[in-house]
Amino acid sequence: MRETLASTSSSTSPATASGGVPPAESAWITTCERISPRWQSFALPPQAAIPIVISRVNQVDAARLDVEMSAMLKEQLVKVFSVMKPGLLFQYEAELDAFLEFLIWRFSIWVDKPTPGNALMNLRYRDERAIEMREKVRTGLEGPRLTMAQKIWYCIATVGGQYIWTRLQSFSAFRRWGDSEQRSVANRAWYIIQRIEGIYKAASFTNLLIFLYTGRYRNLIERALRARLVYGSPHMNRAVSFEYMNRQLVWNEFSEMLLLLLPILNSASIKSIFRPFSKDKSSGTTGDETQCPICHINPTIGYVALPCHHRYCYYCLRTRCAATTSFRCSRCSEPVVAMQRHGSINTYVL
Repeated sequence: MRETLASTSSSTSPATASGGVPPAESAWITTCERISPRWQSFALPPQAAIPIVISRVNQVDAARLDVEMSAMLKEQLVKVFSVMKPGLLFQYEAELDAFLEFLIWRFSIWVDKPTPGNALMNLRYRDERAIEMREKVRTGLEGPRLTMAQKIWYCIATVGGQYIWTRLQSFSAFRRWGDSEQRSVANRAWYIIQRIEGIYKAASFTNLLIFLYTGRYRNLIERALRARLVYGSPHMNRAVSFEYMNRQLVWNEFSEMLLLLLPILNSASIKSIFRPFSKDKSSGTTGDETQCPICHINPTIGYVALPCHHRYCYYCLRTRCAATTSFRCSRCSEPVVAMQRHGSINTYVL
């Protein structure tokens, strides 16, 4: 570069020193264009990419929301055909799922828009292969969208691959390829299917561990296509509020607690505990004294509770006393300590 400038200046200095005509303007332009690439190679070093961290929770939530959206569409479509022949859509369930997944792909990824789950989580796909390191970077979220080939391969892998695999599994199970009575070709095909499924699950688990560590590519398809999820807008919050999520978590925990406690609780014991505090204390003594206060029918084999001598069916009184050691009479709330057959002198101590 110095030699070029020196040669240029030496070639022009005699003319200017002797009072001649200065060089034309085009000569300076030509020289500048010739030395500009060399100068930029020294003046502009490669710019490192800004490291960005995308929330792993947002990415997983986006995938879950996409699944829920597909399930909602499927439910509405099934309701449309509910008045038709029962089980009509059951045999075409795989085709229905593939059609709904194709619709979501067609009106989101194909037209460079995020899927419903990605839109709620403020995410979009970016082609990691085409990021220019020298371009002007402000937030680290810049980057081109998916190419046409990436979109088509994404559709083939998600829609077509899932449909083919589902149909292959159902067909092999229907033909009973895994039975030992089948010919060797069918057994070999079944063995290959099981091996492929095992390898895919192992690869998916490995990819999950890598995703949890790096925060990139939540599944194998995204990793193979180099389609990374980044924030669509750096100043936009997620559309799903934490208040709704907290309510959902509280309700789930409360329902699980009830499912755990309700089988343990005894309704008869609870009623007997709160009966003394009831305003209408005479309600337990009303009615026909000859009927069993539990099943409200005339006892076939009548037994009386001791010491209150109220009449019960043998089965009703025996099961209640066996269920709890402190059973109280349903009529007077007295603790039942024994039972005796009506009109007999034999007493069964509980």
